Amino acid sequence: MPAVLGLNFHHDTSACLIVDGRLYAAEEERWSGVKHHRATRSGLLTPPAQSLAWCLEAAGLTPEDIDEVWTPGMRPNSPTGAWMSGEREELAAMLPAPLAKRLKLISHHTAHVLAGYLLSGEEHAAGLVIDAGGSALGSDIAVGRERISGYDLHPDRIDRVHQALPTLSPGRTGPQRTHPSLGHFYRNLAMRLIPPGDEAEGSMMALAAHGDPDRFHKELRDLLVLGDNGFVHVTEPWGSYDTDTPLVLDGAKWTPDSATDKCLELRADLAAAVQRVFSEAVVHVAWHLRLLTGAPALVFSGGCALNSHLNGTLAERSGFDRLFVAPAPHDAGTAVGAALFAWNHVLKQPRLPAPEDANWGPAPGPVPTDALPSGYRVLRGVGDRLVPLAARLLADHRVVGWVQGGLEFGPRALGHRSVLAHPGRQDTRHRLNALKRRAAFRPFAPVALAEEVAAWFVGEGDPFMNRVVKVRACRADRVPAIVHHDGTARLQTVGRQHSGLRALLEEFHRITDLPVLLNTSLNFKGTPILRTADQAVQALVELGLDALAVEDTLVLAPDVAHELDDVLVAAVVDR
Repeated sequence: MPAVLGLNFHHDTSACLIVDGRLYAAEEERWSGVKHHRATRSGLLTPPAQSLAWCLEAAGLTPEDIDEVWTPGMRPNSPTGAWMSGEREELAAMLPAPLAKRLKLISHHTAHVLAGYLLSGEEHAAGLVIDAGGSALGSDIAVGRERISGYDLHPDRIDRVHQALPTLSPGRTGPQRTHPSLGHFYRNLAMRLIPPGDEAEGSMMALAAHGDPDRFHKELRDLLVLGDNGFVHVTEPWGSYDTDTPLVLDGAKWTPDSATDKCLELRADLAAAVQRVFSEAVVHVAWHLRLLTGAPALVFSGGCALNSHLNGTLAERSGFDRLFVAPAPHDAGTAVGAALFAWNHVLKQPRLPAPEDANWGPAPGPVPTDALPSGYRVLRGVGDRLVPLAARLLADHRVVGWVQGGLEFGPRALGHRSVLAHPGRQDTRHRLNALKRRAAFRPFAPVALAEEVAAWFVGEGDPFMNRVVKVRACRADRVPAIVHHDGTARLQTVGRQHSGLRALLEEFHRITDLPVLLNTSLNFKGTPILRTADQAVQALVELGLDALAVEDTLVLAPDVAHELDDVLVAAVVDR
């Protein structure tokens, strides 16, 4: 029974274990409560201690049982291997001895792309990875880091066929080496548009739908150079961490401080231009990969693959027949890619089936009753009546916390730690944005029965909520709570194998004729998705949800309990 581990020691710290063909994976932030589990000081590495311990415990294994341990390296890989060896020793020192002696390094971008490709079900695919920065490139390639990498992928081969490299540009103190980091470009501009306290990139993508991209398109387009063979150059300093240099547009200066000074309309116009220029650059690289590889499918990963609007554009304009975005395209997913590399390419085990879900984490545990204020009603052992009760609440426009089975791996709540609502009222979106203290311009995502998608949306969603599609105009007035300002929605599709939401969606469809629910994450502002039943109960009370379903237990807020159908409740033992 072979067993392999993939670990990520950097931000979005995570662990992934594959044993006997089953995948276990979890992110450290779900234990620490620190979103992205970012280091408190630059360069600090943290071991995925809690997530690793859970993976081993869940599989009933000890460190001695693990055959292979792999992690992405971030330092230069010199021709002698000396730098990489030093990094391996530093990381190994954070692990139990049996794991430390087996630890090996893989490149950051290769781990990213394999986290998508080896779960995609595709045979021949092009792979594209774009993020702020990955592994350092050794002196045998060029000085710099992975920023944009392209792959030609086959079951028995991983060929890197495209690598964006640094170039020299004039700087204030002489020639400057500039890196083609589209990830830094997007974040740099987002920090000039979004006030502190909101996640910059996601908020800017949402705001872009409200703006006119033509207003600033030419000025923003001049910040990027797109050339032959997929060449992308981001002019200094817009592809870097430098947010001190003002961006001057029409005589106005844009800095991080300007996010609170500029009117929303102006910020939306600039956001729209950034989104368009960013998407044009990524499509430019994708077309080059299509010509290089001749592959029918594109696998996209890296931090920039979290941009669901970009993913919708890629699906339409990249020239590929199919697009697959990794279930967890951010850095936590590199642990999955590292583990899959060990499983498939080192141990030569068969590929895992393409998943419809990413519920690879821990179960929530039991609902505590002593944490509830008076007036809340706890119905335990609801069993097969849970789905009809929850569907009835949702049909009555109640907001329901939904906690079922294994915790999702990745940044999206996929129906295991979710807040669900009826999509039929616009004021539901306003209520939820207020409860979660989000900007009013941010949309909420729909989750829909996969077989009903074509009747409601134009374009393909995916099971991991990574792609924007158009809502059919003839249907939009029935689901206004999930329609964004530009008529789009970030769609999650639910197939027949989804264990968390399938039965509930089917019942909601039966009683409302709507195969769609509003789905957002069960968390507080600025915190990760919640892991345990205890945390879910706290969210029920503090967010002011109407009900909470945890496995086969239903908790009702005081003003909801007496309104339920007595016939349904009478069959449930109130303990």
